[in-house]
Amino acid sequence: MTFDALWDSILDVGREPSTGGYRRFAWSDADLTLREWFAGCAEQRGMAVEEDRNGNLWAWWLPAGWQGDPVDAFVTGSHLDSVPDGGAYDGPLGIVSAFAAIDLVRAQGVEPRRPVAVVAFADEEGARFGVACVGSQLSTGVLKPERALTLRDADGISLAEALTRAGRDPRHLGADPTLAERVGVYVELHVEQGRALDLVDQPLAVAAAIWPHGRWLFTFTGEANHAGATRLVDRRDPMLAYAATVHTARQAAELHAAVATFGKLRVLPNGANAIPSEILAWLDARAADEPTLTRLVEQITAAAHRHAADDRVELRVDAESITPIVEFPAAPRDRINRALGHLGEIPVLPTAAGHDAGILSAVVPTAMLFVRNPTGVSHSPAEYARPEDCRTGAAALAAVLADWVRD
Repeated sequence: MTFDALWDSILDVGREPSTGGYRRFAWSDADLTLREWFAGCAEQRGMAVEEDRNGNLWAWWLPAGWQGDPVDAFVTGSHLDSVPDGGAYDGPLGIVSAFAAIDLVRAQGVEPRRPVAVVAFADEEGARFGVACVGSQLSTGVLKPERALTLRDADGISLAEALTRAGRDPRHLGADPTLAERVGVYVELHVEQGRALDLVDQPLAVAAAIWPHGRWLFTFTGEANHAGATRLVDRRDPMLAYAATVHTARQAAELHAAVATFGKLRVLPNGANAIPSEILAWLDARAADEPTLTRLVEQITAAAHRHAADDRVELRVDAESITPIVEFPAAPRDRINRALGHLGEIPVLPTAAGHDAGILSAVVPTAMLFVRNPTGVSHSPAEYARPEDCRTGAAALAAVLADWVRD
């Protein structure tokens, strides 16, 4: 099947008509539909489908006559879930390209000498339960199951409850002790989340590193009261401290050549005629290195405490997840460049976006390919990649796959 046919087959799943964006949240109906689509793609290609203990999907293409469990496999893929009203490409492009690459390699008559797998990692975006890369973090042991199972979505449903409703047993969650043996290398293709490739007029890049990043929960606690009857001097309004902190975060990010974003907010009691009693605000911060990220968050936190004190509200800051810098190893990157030598010199770029490849890098060799995003927009319905660039990406992934499996 061509890349275009595969791509078209999922475009309607989880799309919100009012926005044009996607709401493919972990373990939702849309996510379960995409999981069925993944299994169908695998079965059409004679690939055995496995869902591991953490909900990650694996489709296996084994060498003829292979006996026993797969080891030292070439693995490629990405994720199927989305942020709220996200774009079509972030995640699914890597899955579709992986199946398309297998079709291209088979059409060339290539028979693998090592196992090949397409993987779809569960809950990469963390849009529903607040922690990113849940599937890969559980498998590598970074996220402990006892914490994961207590994560809750905006409706108060825990991950344990969501898994049970989806027919999974939450007691199975935990580190995968076979991961390092099964995966010889993981190569993730992803749409670029930025405009670097467009600016140099190149369709593809290889990743150099992922910036360190994290999420912090700022809880500002004041006092609910009547919006009309309460004098300004008598108010303990947490919204004021929160708003001042947002402005401070922007200034601090500029100072450190970093980025800081308050993109998720919960207001209690959330009434138009009520002074809030509590503001829960999530900070996403990223920087080029770990010391800079630490200084950035410390500066934002210190300022937030000052703003809270000025407005007579309380503040608590909790680190929900912190991911250190990932510097992709040179060996896989160099081999990719050799396999793609026919395309000329390929840019090598860092990225400020997190990926499952970054989580897996602590356990197995990893690499990433980026496909040009001409607008630079991501996590939005406007996210885009040209069809010809997507086809180029799938063909490049096929060339890399073919090079690895001939060993």
